[in-house]
Amino acid sequence: QGTVLKNGTETFEAWEDPPPPVYMQFYFFNVTNPLEVLQGATPLVEEIGPYTYREYRPRVHVQFLDNGTKVSALNPKTYVFESEKSVGDPEVDLIRTINIPAVTAMEWTRSTPLQFATEVLLLLYQESLFTVRSVHELLWGYRDRLLATIHVLHPEIDPVFGLFSKMNGSDDGEYVFLSGETNYLNFSRIVEWKGKESLSWWTTEACNMINGTDGTSFHPLISKDENIYIFSSDFCRSLFLVYDSSGAVAGVPTFRFVPSSMVFANTSVNPANAGFCVPAGNCPGTGVLNVSVCRQGAPVFLSAPHFYQADPKFVEDIEGMHPRKEYHETFLDINPLTGLVLQAAKRMQVNVHVRKLPEFFETGNIRTLIFPVMYINESVLIDEASASKLRHVLLEASVVTGIPFVIMALGIVFGIVFIVLVCRSQRISEESTEEERSPLIRT
Repeated sequence: QGTVLKNGTETFEAWEDPPPPVYMQFYFFNVTNPLEVLQGATPLVEEIGPYTYREYRPRVHVQFLDNGTKVSALNPKTYVFESEKSVGDPEVDLIRTINIPAVTAMEWTRSTPLQFATEVLLLLYQESLFTVRSVHELLWGYRDRLLATIHVLHPEIDPVFGLFSKMNGSDDGEYVFLSGETNYLNFSRIVEWKGKESLSWWTTEACNMINGTDGTSFHPLISKDENIYIFSSDFCRSLFLVYDSSGAVAGVPTFRFVPSSMVFANTSVNPANAGFCVPAGNCPGTGVLNVSVCRQGAPVFLSAPHFYQADPKFVEDIEGMHPRKEYHETFLDINPLTGLVLQAAKRMQVNVHVRKLPEFFETGNIRTLIFPVMYINESVLIDEASASKLRHVLLEASVVTGIPFVIMALGIVFGIVFIVLVCRSQRISEESTEEERSPLIRT
Protein backbone atom coordinates (compact mmCIF):
# COMPACT_ATOMS: atom_id res chain seq x y z
CA GLN A 1 0.00 0.00 0.00
CA GLY A 2 2.93 2.33 0.63
CA THR A 3 4.51 1.68 -2.77
CA VAL A 4 2.51 4.20 -4.78
CA LEU A 5 3.66 7.30 -6.67
CA LYS A 6 1.82 9.93 -4.67
CA ASN A 7 2.81 13.46 -3.73
CA GLY A 8 4.31 13.86 -0.26
CA THR A 9 5.39 10.24 0.24
CA GLU A 10 8.94 8.95 0.70
CA THR A 11 8.39 6.56 -2.20
CA PHE A 12 7.60 9.44 -4.55
CA GLU A 13 10.51 11.59 -3.33
CA ALA A 14 13.00 8.73 -3.84
CA TRP A 15 11.54 8.05 -7.30
CA GLU A 16 11.64 11.73 -8.31
CA ASP A 17 15.23 12.32 -7.15
CA PRO A 18 17.05 9.05 -6.33
CA PRO A 19 19.57 9.61 -3.49
CA PRO A 20 22.25 7.00 -4.32
CA PRO A 21 25.01 8.35 -6.63
CA VAL A 22 25.15 6.98 -10.18
CA TYR A 23 28.47 6.72 -12.02
CA MET A 24 29.03 6.30 -15.75
CA GLN A 25 32.35 4.75 -16.72
CA PHE A 26 33.56 4.80 -20.33
CA TYR A 27 36.15 2.33 -21.67
CA PHE A 28 37.58 2.75 -25.18
CA PHE A 29 39.28 0.26 -27.51
CA ASN A 30 42.39 1.82 -29.06
CA VAL A 31 43.43 0.22 -32.38
CA THR A 32 47.19 -0.46 -32.48
CA ASN A 33 47.56 -1.96 -35.99
CA PRO A 34 45.34 0.09 -38.35
CA LEU A 35 47.48 -0.42 -41.49
CA GLU A 36 47.54 -4.19 -41.03
CA VAL A 37 43.75 -4.24 -40.49
CA LEU A 38 43.24 -2.53 -43.85
CA GLN A 39 45.29 -5.33 -45.42
CA GLY A 40 43.04 -8.01 -43.92
CA ALA A 41 44.80 -8.74 -40.62
CA THR A 42 43.06 -9.35 -37.30
CA PRO A 43 42.53 -6.06 -35.42
CA LEU A 44 44.53 -5.65 -32.23
CA VAL A 45 42.90 -3.40 -29.63
CA GLU A 46 43.79 -2.31 -26.12
CA GLU A 47 41.25 -1.25 -23.53
CA ILE A 48 41.75 2.26 -22.14
CA GLY A 49 39.67 3.52 -19.22
CA PRO A 50 37.73 4.15 -17.20
CA TYR A 51 36.81 7.78 -17.76
CA THR A 52 34.27 8.28 -14.99
CA TYR A 53 31.42 10.78 -14.80
CA ARG A 54 28.96 11.37 -11.97
CA GLU A 55 25.47 11.10 -13.40
CA TYR A 56 22.63 13.28 -12.11
CA ARG A 57 19.19 12.10 -13.24
CA PRO A 58 16.29 13.82 -11.43
CA ARG A 59 12.80 13.58 -12.90
CA VAL A 60 11.32 16.92 -13.89
CA HIS A 61 8.00 18.29 -15.19
CA VAL A 62 6.19 15.61 -13.19
CA GLN A 63 2.42 15.56 -13.75
CA PHE A 64 -0.26 13.28 -12.31
CA LEU A 65 -2.79 12.01 -14.83
CA ASP A 66 -6.08 10.07 -14.75
CA ASN A 67 -6.89 10.71 -11.07
CA GLY A 68 -3.39 9.80 -9.95
CA THR A 69 -3.22 6.42 -11.70
CA LYS A 70 -0.54 7.69 -14.14
CA VAL A 71 2.48 9.96 -13.85
CA SER A 72 4.32 11.69 -16.71
CA ALA A 73 7.89 12.97 -16.41
CA LEU A 74 11.08 13.87 -18.23
CA ASN A 75 14.39 12.39 -17.09
CA PRO A 76 17.28 14.69 -18.13
CA LYS A 77 20.78 13.42 -17.38
CA THR A 78 23.80 15.56 -16.56
CA TYR A 79 27.38 14.22 -16.47
CA VAL A 80 30.19 15.72 -14.38
CA PHE A 81 33.74 14.40 -14.83
CA GLU A 82 35.32 12.68 -11.79
CA SER A 83 39.10 12.92 -12.25
CA GLU A 84 40.00 10.86 -9.14
CA LYS A 85 38.00 7.91 -10.50
CA SER A 86 39.50 8.13 -14.01
CA VAL A 87 42.74 7.07 -15.68
CA GLY A 88 43.44 10.33 -17.49
CA ASP A 89 42.18 13.58 -18.96
CA PRO A 90 39.46 13.14 -21.62
CA GLU A 91 40.40 16.47 -23.19
CA VAL A 92 43.97 15.28 -23.79
CA ASP A 93 43.94 11.49 -24.17
CA LEU A 94 43.70 10.37 -27.81
CA ILE A 95 41.99 7.23 -29.14
CA ARG A 96 42.45 5.63 -32.56
CA THR A 97 39.19 4.02 -33.59
CA ILE A 98 36.82 3.46 -36.49
CA ASN A 99 35.85 6.64 -38.34
CA ILE A 100 32.12 6.23 -37.77
CA PRO A 101 30.99 9.29 -39.83
CA ALA A 102 33.02 8.09 -42.83
CA VAL A 103 31.79 4.50 -42.56
CA THR A 104 28.20 5.73 -42.21
CA ALA A 105 28.49 8.03 -45.23
CA MET A 106 29.92 5.22 -47.36
CA GLU A 107 27.07 2.87 -46.34
CA TRP A 108 24.49 5.60 -47.01
CA THR A 109 25.65 6.46 -50.52
CA ARG A 110 27.02 3.21 -51.98
CA SER A 111 25.17 2.22 -55.15
CA THR A 112 23.48 5.64 -55.28
CA PRO A 113 24.08 8.76 -57.42
CA LEU A 114 25.90 10.31 -54.44
CA GLN A 115 28.56 7.60 -54.34
CA PHE A 116 31.09 9.47 -56.53
CA ALA A 117 30.55 12.74 -54.63
CA THR A 118 31.16 10.97 -51.33
CA GLU A 119 34.41 9.46 -52.62
CA VAL A 120 35.56 12.90 -53.78
CA LEU A 121 34.79 14.38 -50.36
CA LEU A 122 36.66 11.57 -48.61
CA LEU A 123 39.72 12.29 -50.74
CA LEU A 124 39.38 16.05 -50.36
CA TYR A 125 39.16 15.88 -46.57
CA GLN A 126 41.77 13.08 -46.39
CA GLU A 127 39.42 10.85 -44.45
CA SER A 128 40.35 7.21 -43.83
CA LEU A 129 38.68 4.22 -42.19
CA PHE A 130 40.35 5.07 -38.87
CA THR A 131 40.50 8.37 -37.04
CA VAL A 132 42.32 9.76 -34.01
CA ARG A 133 40.21 11.85 -31.65
CA SER A 134 40.23 12.82 -27.99
CA VAL A 135 38.02 10.98 -25.53
CA HIS A 136 35.99 14.17 -25.03
CA GLU A 137 35.39 14.55 -28.78
CA LEU A 138 34.33 10.94 -29.21
CA LEU A 139 31.91 11.18 -26.28
CA TRP A 140 30.38 14.64 -26.44
CA GLY A 141 30.86 15.51 -30.08
CA TYR A 142 32.96 17.35 -32.67
CA ARG A 143 32.08 19.01 -35.95
CA ASP A 144 32.80 16.55 -38.74
CA ARG A 145 33.61 18.13 -42.11
CA LEU A 146 32.09 15.28 -44.10
CA LEU A 147 28.81 15.36 -42.17
CA ALA A 148 28.76 19.16 -42.33
CA THR A 149 28.91 19.00 -46.14
CA ILE A 150 26.16 16.35 -46.28
CA HIS A 151 24.12 18.51 -43.88
CA VAL A 152 23.89 21.20 -46.58
CA LEU A 153 21.98 18.78 -48.84
CA HIS A 154 20.23 16.86 -46.05
CA PRO A 155 19.49 19.19 -43.10
CA GLU A 156 18.25 16.26 -41.00
CA ILE A 157 21.85 14.99 -40.80
CA ASP A 158 23.61 16.45 -37.76
CA PRO A 159 27.04 17.94 -38.62
CA VAL A 160 28.23 17.17 -35.07
CA PHE A 161 29.17 13.58 -34.28
CA GLY A 162 29.66 12.08 -30.82
CA LEU A 163 28.65 8.82 -29.21
CA PHE A 164 26.83 10.83 -26.49
CA SER A 165 26.39 14.02 -28.48
CA LYS A 166 23.64 16.32 -27.12
CA MET A 167 22.94 13.84 -24.30
CA ASN A 168 24.60 15.86 -21.52
CA GLY A 169 21.87 17.93 -19.90
CA SER A 170 19.10 16.59 -22.13
CA ASP A 171 16.41 13.93 -21.85
CA ASP A 172 15.37 11.05 -24.11
CA GLY A 173 11.67 11.97 -24.28
CA GLU A 174 8.61 12.04 -22.07
CA TYR A 175 7.62 8.88 -20.20
CA VAL A 176 4.21 8.01 -18.78
CA PHE A 177 4.29 5.60 -15.83
CA LEU A 178 1.59 3.80 -13.88
CA SER A 179 1.56 4.96 -10.26
CA GLY A 180 0.61 1.59 -8.73
CA GLU A 181 -2.59 3.10 -7.30
CA THR A 182 -4.86 0.38 -8.71
CA ASN A 183 -2.41 -2.54 -8.66
CA TYR A 184 0.94 -2.74 -6.88
CA LEU A 185 2.30 -4.94 -9.69
CA ASN A 186 2.06 -1.93 -12.04
CA PHE A 187 4.20 0.36 -9.90
CA SER A 188 6.33 2.62 -12.18
CA ARG A 189 5.55 0.51 -15.28
CA ILE A 190 5.98 2.48 -18.53
CA VAL A 191 2.87 2.74 -20.71
CA GLU A 192 3.98 5.52 -23.09
CA TRP A 193 7.25 6.93 -24.43
CA LYS A 194 7.40 10.01 -26.63
CA GLY A 195 3.60 9.94 -26.86
CA LYS A 196 3.45 6.38 -28.23
CA GLU A 197 2.43 3.10 -26.61
CA SER A 198 4.75 1.00 -28.80
CA LEU A 199 7.86 1.26 -30.98
CA SER A 200 8.00 1.24 -34.76
CA TRP A 201 11.57 0.16 -35.54
CA TRP A 202 11.15 -3.60 -35.48
CA THR A 203 9.24 -6.00 -37.73
CA THR A 204 6.91 -7.73 -35.24
CA GLU A 205 4.35 -6.42 -32.76
CA ALA A 206 5.96 -8.32 -29.86
CA CYS A 207 9.40 -6.78 -30.51
CA ASN A 208 7.88 -3.30 -30.67
CA MET A 209 6.21 -3.59 -27.26
CA ILE A 210 7.23 -1.24 -24.44
CA ASN A 211 7.44 -3.54 -21.41
CA GLY A 212 8.41 -2.98 -17.79
CA THR A 213 9.96 -0.06 -15.91
CA ASP A 214 13.00 2.05 -16.73
CA GLY A 215 15.14 -0.15 -14.45
CA THR A 216 15.38 2.25 -11.49
CA SER A 217 12.41 0.89 -9.49
CA PHE A 218 10.17 -2.16 -9.33
CA HIS A 219 7.02 -3.34 -7.62
CA PRO A 220 7.25 -4.81 -4.08
CA LEU A 221 7.02 -8.52 -3.21
CA ILE A 222 9.26 -9.81 -6.00
CA SER A 223 9.60 -13.58 -6.33
CA LYS A 224 12.41 -15.68 -7.74
CA ASP A 225 10.10 -17.16 -10.38
CA GLU A 226 9.11 -13.95 -12.15
CA ASN A 227 10.79 -12.15 -15.04
CA ILE A 228 11.83 -8.53 -14.50
CA TYR A 229 11.03 -6.40 -17.58
CA ILE A 230 12.91 -3.22 -18.49
CA PHE A 231 12.56 -0.78 -21.36
CA SER A 232 15.86 0.85 -22.40
CA SER A 233 15.96 3.65 -24.97
CA ASP A 234 19.72 2.95 -25.31
CA PHE A 235 18.93 -0.53 -26.61
CA CYS A 236 15.88 0.74 -28.53
CA ARG A 237 13.88 -2.17 -27.11
CA SER A 238 12.52 -3.93 -24.04
CA LEU A 239 14.34 -6.84 -22.41
CA PHE A 240 13.84 -9.10 -19.44
CA LEU A 241 15.98 -10.35 -16.57
CA VAL A 242 15.75 -13.61 -14.62
CA TYR A 243 16.70 -14.63 -11.09
CA ASP A 244 20.36 -15.55 -10.70
CA SER A 245 21.25 -15.74 -6.99
CA SER A 246 20.48 -14.46 -3.49
CA GLY A 247 22.77 -12.24 -1.45
CA ALA A 248 22.95 -9.09 0.64
CA VAL A 249 24.01 -5.48 0.04
CA ALA A 250 24.77 -3.23 3.05
CA GLY A 251 23.17 -5.81 5.31
CA VAL A 252 19.92 -5.92 3.31
CA PRO A 253 18.82 -9.19 1.61
CA THR A 254 18.69 -9.08 -2.20
CA PHE A 255 17.81 -11.12 -5.26
CA ARG A 256 20.21 -10.73 -8.18
CA PHE A 257 18.59 -10.59 -11.62
CA VAL A 258 20.58 -10.79 -14.87
CA PRO A 259 19.54 -10.62 -18.56
CA SER A 260 18.15 -13.89 -19.81
CA SER A 261 20.26 -15.75 -22.34
CA MET A 262 17.16 -15.71 -24.56
CA VAL A 263 17.21 -11.90 -24.91
CA PHE A 264 20.04 -11.77 -27.46
CA ALA A 265 19.90 -15.41 -28.56
CA ASN A 266 20.04 -16.47 -32.19
CA THR A 267 16.71 -17.04 -33.92
CA SER A 268 17.41 -20.78 -34.01
CA VAL A 269 17.30 -20.72 -30.19
CA ASN A 270 14.67 -18.00 -29.76
CA PRO A 271 12.53 -17.58 -32.91
CA ALA A 272 10.80 -14.53 -31.36
CA ASN A 273 14.03 -12.55 -31.90
CA ALA A 274 13.46 -12.63 -35.67
CA GLY A 275 11.59 -9.35 -35.26
CA PHE A 276 14.86 -7.65 -34.28
CA CYS A 277 16.54 -8.67 -37.55
CA VAL A 278 16.42 -5.61 -39.81
CA PRO A 279 16.09 -5.97 -42.71
CA ALA A 280 14.06 -9.13 -42.22
CA GLY A 281 16.21 -12.25 -42.16
CA ASN A 282 19.46 -10.34 -41.62
CA CYS A 283 20.41 -11.60 -38.15
CA PRO A 284 23.97 -10.90 -36.93
CA GLY A 285 24.14 -13.78 -34.43
CA THR A 286 23.86 -14.45 -30.72
CA GLY A 287 24.82 -11.62 -28.40
CA VAL A 288 24.69 -8.76 -30.93
CA LEU A 289 21.85 -6.37 -31.78
CA ASN A 290 21.70 -4.24 -34.93
CA VAL A 291 20.33 -0.82 -33.86
CA SER A 292 21.04 1.06 -37.10
CA VAL A 293 17.27 1.57 -37.57
CA CYS A 294 17.17 3.83 -34.48
CA ARG A 295 20.59 5.47 -35.07
CA GLN A 296 19.89 7.36 -38.34
CA GLY A 297 21.11 4.42 -40.40
CA ALA A 298 24.60 4.37 -38.86
CA PRO A 299 25.89 0.74 -38.82
CA VAL A 300 25.90 0.55 -35.01
CA PHE A 301 25.62 -2.81 -33.24
CA LEU A 302 25.22 -3.25 -29.47
CA SER A 303 26.50 -6.12 -27.32
CA ALA A 304 27.74 -6.89 -23.83
CA PRO A 305 31.30 -5.66 -23.16
CA HIS A 306 34.01 -7.80 -24.77
CA PHE A 307 31.19 -9.74 -26.47
CA TYR A 308 30.34 -11.49 -23.20
CA GLN A 309 27.91 -14.40 -23.88
CA ALA A 310 28.02 -13.68 -27.63
CA ASP A 311 28.99 -16.07 -30.43
CA PRO A 312 32.68 -17.03 -30.06
CA LYS A 313 33.34 -15.76 -33.60
CA PHE A 314 32.96 -12.14 -32.42
CA VAL A 315 35.59 -12.66 -29.71
CA GLU A 316 37.94 -14.49 -32.07
CA ASP A 317 37.68 -11.80 -34.78
CA ILE A 318 39.20 -9.14 -32.49
CA GLU A 319 42.43 -9.65 -30.59
CA GLY A 320 42.11 -8.07 -27.17
CA MET A 321 38.65 -9.34 -26.22
CA HIS A 322 38.57 -10.99 -22.78
CA PRO A 323 34.95 -11.49 -21.65
CA ARG A 324 34.49 -12.05 -17.90
CA LYS A 325 31.24 -12.40 -15.97
CA GLU A 326 32.24 -10.26 -12.99
CA TYR A 327 33.30 -7.29 -15.17
CA HIS A 328 31.00 -7.46 -18.17
CA GLU A 329 27.62 -8.79 -17.04
CA THR A 330 24.62 -6.54 -16.46
CA PHE A 331 22.87 -7.17 -13.13
CA LEU A 332 20.33 -5.80 -10.66
CA ASP A 333 20.39 -6.49 -6.92
CA ILE A 334 16.80 -5.93 -5.70
CA ASN A 335 15.35 -6.18 -2.22
CA PRO A 336 12.44 -8.59 -2.82
CA LEU A 337 10.14 -7.13 -0.13
CA THR A 338 10.29 -3.47 -1.18
CA GLY A 339 11.35 -3.77 -4.85
CA LEU A 340 14.15 -1.24 -4.26
CA VAL A 341 17.36 -1.47 -6.32
CA LEU A 342 20.31 -1.58 -3.91
CA GLN A 343 23.06 -2.19 -6.45
CA ALA A 344 23.11 -2.36 -10.22
CA ALA A 345 25.36 -2.22 -13.26
CA LYS A 346 24.20 -1.66 -16.83
CA ARG A 347 27.00 -2.66 -19.18
CA MET A 348 26.77 -2.08 -22.92
CA GLN A 349 29.28 -2.08 -25.77
CA VAL A 350 29.04 0.04 -28.92
CA ASN A 351 30.33 -1.66 -32.08
CA VAL A 352 30.43 -0.70 -35.76
CA HIS A 353 29.83 -3.07 -38.66
CA VAL A 354 32.70 -2.66 -41.13
CA ARG A 355 33.36 -4.46 -44.41
CA LYS A 356 35.22 -4.10 -47.68
CA LEU A 357 33.31 -1.84 -50.07
CA PRO A 358 34.78 -2.07 -53.59
CA GLU A 359 33.30 1.35 -54.41
CA PHE A 360 35.49 3.02 -51.75
CA PHE A 361 39.21 2.33 -51.71
CA GLU A 362 39.38 3.64 -48.09
CA THR A 363 38.08 0.26 -46.91
CA GLY A 364 41.11 -1.53 -48.40
CA ASN A 365 40.93 -5.30 -47.87
CA ILE A 366 39.40 -5.16 -44.42
CA ARG A 367 37.51 -8.24 -43.29
CA THR A 368 33.82 -8.07 -42.44
CA LEU A 369 33.82 -7.36 -38.70
CA ILE A 370 31.72 -6.23 -35.76
CA PHE A 371 34.34 -3.73 -34.61
CA PRO A 372 34.32 -2.67 -30.91
CA VAL A 373 34.57 1.08 -30.25
CA MET A 374 33.80 1.53 -26.53
CA TYR A 375 31.69 0.22 -23.68
CA ILE A 376 29.96 1.78 -20.69
CA ASN A 377 29.43 0.66 -17.12
CA GLU A 378 26.55 2.61 -15.56
CA SER A 379 26.52 1.63 -11.89
CA VAL A 380 24.75 2.55 -8.66
CA LEU A 381 25.21 1.47 -5.04
CA ILE A 382 22.83 2.42 -2.23
CA ASP A 383 24.26 5.02 0.15
CA GLU A 384 24.62 4.28 3.87
CA ALA A 385 21.86 6.69 4.94
CA SER A 386 19.33 5.03 2.63
CA ALA A 387 20.56 1.55 3.62
CA SER A 388 20.14 2.38 7.33
CA LYS A 389 16.60 3.63 6.74
CA LEU A 390 15.79 0.51 4.71
CA ARG A 391 17.16 -1.80 7.42
CA HIS A 392 14.91 -0.03 9.96
CA VAL A 393 11.87 -0.46 7.67
CA LEU A 394 12.65 -4.16 7.18
CA LEU A 395 13.02 -4.63 10.95
CA GLU A 396 9.60 -3.04 11.51
CA ALA A 397 8.16 -5.21 8.75
CA SER A 398 9.61 -8.37 10.30
CA VAL A 399 8.12 -7.42 13.69
CA VAL A 400 4.72 -6.67 12.17
CA THR A 401 4.68 -9.85 10.11
CA GLY A 402 5.80 -11.82 13.18
CA ILE A 403 2.92 -10.64 15.39
CA PRO A 404 0.34 -13.11 13.97
CA PHE A 405 2.75 -15.98 14.57
CA VAL A 406 3.35 -14.81 18.16
CA ILE A 407 -0.40 -14.63 18.77
CA MET A 408 -0.83 -18.06 17.20
CA ALA A 409 1.91 -19.51 19.41
CA LEU A 410 0.41 -17.94 22.54
CA GLY A 411 -2.99 -19.32 21.55
CA ILE A 412 -1.56 -22.79 21.20
CA VAL A 413 0.20 -22.54 24.59
CA PHE A 414 -2.93 -21.27 26.36
CA GLY A 415 -4.98 -23.95 24.64
CA ILE A 416 -2.65 -26.69 25.87
CA VAL A 417 -2.72 -25.24 29.42
CA PHE A 418 -6.53 -25.13 29.33
CA ILE A 419 -6.77 -28.73 28.12
CA VAL A 420 -4.32 -29.89 30.81
CA LEU A 421 -6.30 -28.13 33.55
CA VAL A 422 -9.60 -29.55 32.32
CA CYS A 423 -8.19 -33.07 32.10
CA ARG A 424 -6.62 -32.75 35.53
CA SER A 425 -9.90 -31.54 37.06
CA GLN A 426 -11.78 -34.39 35.47
CA ARG A 427 -9.24 -36.95 36.70
CA ILE A 428 -9.48 -35.65 40.29
CA SER A 429 -13.26 -35.86 40.10
CA GLU A 430 -13.17 -39.46 38.86
CA GLU A 431 -10.68 -40.59 41.54
CA SER A 432 -12.85 -39.41 44.56
CA THR A 433 -15.25 -41.80 46.43
CA GLU A 434 -19.02 -41.57 46.58
CA GLU A 435 -18.82 -40.60 50.26
CA GLU A 436 -16.42 -37.77 49.38
CA ARG A 437 -18.70 -36.56 46.63
CA SER A 438 -21.80 -36.49 48.93
CA PRO A 439 -23.00 -33.19 50.50
CA LEU A 440 -21.50 -32.16 53.82
CA ILE A 441 -24.91 -31.30 55.32
CA ARG A 442 -27.36 -34.10 55.12
CA THR A 443 -31.05 -33.96 55.91
